[in-house]
Amino acid sequence: MESHGMWKGTPREQIPWHPTVDNAKCAGCRKCYEFCSHGVYAWDDDANTPEVIEPFRCVVGCSSCSHECEEGAIAFPPLSILKEFVRNT
Repeated sequence: MESHGMWKGTPREQIPWHPTVDNAKCAGCRKCYEFCSHGVYAWDDDANTPEVIEPFRCVVGCSSCSHECEEGAIAFPPLSILKEFVRNT
């Protein structure tokens, strides 16, 4: 497994911070896919939806791609999970 570094002393792979896509809500606009410069998404041409292929490339705490989605198809865990990691370090 490729290492994606550390976040506040915790291996990135142990931080459950990454987007999920609700394909039923997705309109296929590609805004999230085009917005993310970290390679988190690939585009599934058959389904016309984004696919999270590199979840640990997502910047911890960033949820900007979800704000690009007018349909509300992109979701992230609550920020409170990150506070737990900070509290435990």
